[in-house]
Amino acid sequence: QVQLAESGGGLVQPGGSLRLSCAASGSIFTSYVMGWYRQAPGKQRELVATITRSGTTSYPDSVRGRFTISRDNPKNTVYLQMNSLKPEDTAVYYCRLTQLGASYWGQGTQVTVSS
Repeated sequence: QVQLAESGGGLVQPGGSLRLSCAASGSIFTSYVMGWYRQAPGKQRELVATITRSGTTSYPDSVRGRFTISRDNPKNTVYLQMNSLKPEDTAVYYCRLTQLGASYWGQGTQVTVSS
């Protein structure tokens, strides 16, 4: 089994920054992809960023240039640096780990962008 623990959410003003962390523990193998997703009220969960073990990243247009995903492999931790936050970034952010055809999700952390 794999457990994911997210942290770093909160309330921030438009234009501000937040850094999310997700620490993975349990039966983790060497090759896995980690990612961040978000879900706003009344909307479907959407991809925010992914990163492979070798460091290849991917972002949708909505966050590219503002968000940066990174990972610390020895610590099995992934980070999401979010800059220039907008009210439309408000959502619950979830960490996801995918390995051997299976996906694991964290419990989510709330990010609210409001003045």
